[in-house]
Amino acid sequence: MEDPSKETQTGNYTYLLRCADGSLYCGWTNHLAERVRTHNAGKGGKYTRSHRPVTLVYYEEFATRQEAMRREWEVKRLTHAEKLKLIQGFASKL
Repeated sequence: MEDPSKETQTGNYTYLLRCADGSLYCGWTNHLAERVRTHNAGKGGKYTRSHRPVTLVYYEEFATRQEAMRREWEVKRLTHAEKLKLIQGFASKL
């Protein structure tokens, strides 16, 4: 996967954020770095507005928006422990 911090990075992503209180937030976007900045500016999802700052801890890239949205739906249904396993596996690949 490419580095999502590149300013021109676009694609279709499912992502997990770790909020300041340790909770996790899942979403999808087609501009990953910009979306994380938006969450931290308080203009992202309603949940993250009151749980800032957030840190990107996991993402997957997909060819289509539909695939990213489908994966978001799947990840949101995982338990907290299962999400932590995703994050651990992702961190070990970096």
